[in-house]
Amino acid sequence: MLRGIAACKHGVSFKKIGRRISEHAEKHGFGVVEQFVGHGVGRVFHSQPIIYHQRNNMPGQMVEGQTFTIEPILTMGSSSIECDMWEDGWTAVTTDGSLAAQFEHTILITRTGAEILTKC
Repeated sequence: MLRGIAACKHGVSFKKIGRRISEHAEKHGFGVVEQFVGHGVGRVFHSQPIIYHQRNNMPGQMVEGQTFTIEPILTMGSSSIECDMWEDGWTAVTTDGSLAAQFEHTILITRTGAEILTKC
């Protein structure tokens, strides 16, 4: 996640986030669950842009003042692993039982980089 955040600043393509996260995860033997994405935060909480955490070809560039989440789920399995949702509508588990973990930050794009808004 932090590798993806480090790529963020005004004028940079959104797809760079996913590339950085994927490269780092794969280097350490992890996969990135593809069915979950980050999202914009504005007047509506889950809004545009959609932030992919794996390699992708989605168009669009970050703009100063924009806020969004980066929240990859890494798994000890491959990136092609699917997740099932439990009846509570919140809990997700990998279909093959692989261990997984999710991390999340909300960031603000600045001219020179990104400010992490969810830092304690």
